[in-house]
Amino acid sequence: MERKIRILLADDHVIVRMGVAAAISFEQDMAVVGEAADGEDAVRLADELLPDVIVMDLMMPRLSGTEATSLIMKAHPGIHILILTSFIASTDLGAAIRAGAKGALPKTSSQGEIIEAIRKVAAGQRVISKSLERDITLNRLSHDLTARQIEVLSLAARGFTTQDIANILEISPNSVKDHMKLIYQRLGTSSRSEAVAVALRDGIIKT
Repeated sequence: MERKIRILLADDHVIVRMGVAAAISFEQDMAVVGEAADGEDAVRLADELLPDVIVMDLMMPRLSGTEATSLIMKAHPGIHILILTSFIASTDLGAAIRAGAKGALPKTSSQGEIIEAIRKVAAGQRVISKSLERDITLNRLSHDLTARQIEVLSLAARGFTTQDIANILEISPNSVKDHMKLIYQRLGTSSRSEAVAVALRDGIIKT
């Protein structure tokens, strides 16, 4: 009997994990061997299970998908990582690819597309959707803002106050202010309106 592709699912949303796991369950050549709800668990389970492929979310608690990818690739370069994300406009995506992820798909991809990508990544092929490839290119001009900073800036661009942003992202207002200070430094700006203008110009955020 042909060896199955062993897959670890890493996503903090259980519904996403369930959906991908359900799609995999119909495939004769692959099996889910573990699930992780955060980045630290993804790293730990990668060490314990040594899967062939990890389907990895970017935005997770404790360690981001990018950070987890970097750690896993350093310890286990033979593991293949497929990024599955809903947070497209992120410098973290490009960083994850540079850290060694073999592929990236948006979470809007069909089950068939995800299954096909898992097979290709398991075979060592590079699989990046055209939409994400474009965003990776655009985000080379992102001045090294983190995913969280881009989230904060995107909300600021939509007119949300510091308290609004804190409520939406479930962080403290002081954390929002700290993010904005770093954003100003990295964009070379001194005000919210100026930072938003630069970010829109350089394609860091979209209207």
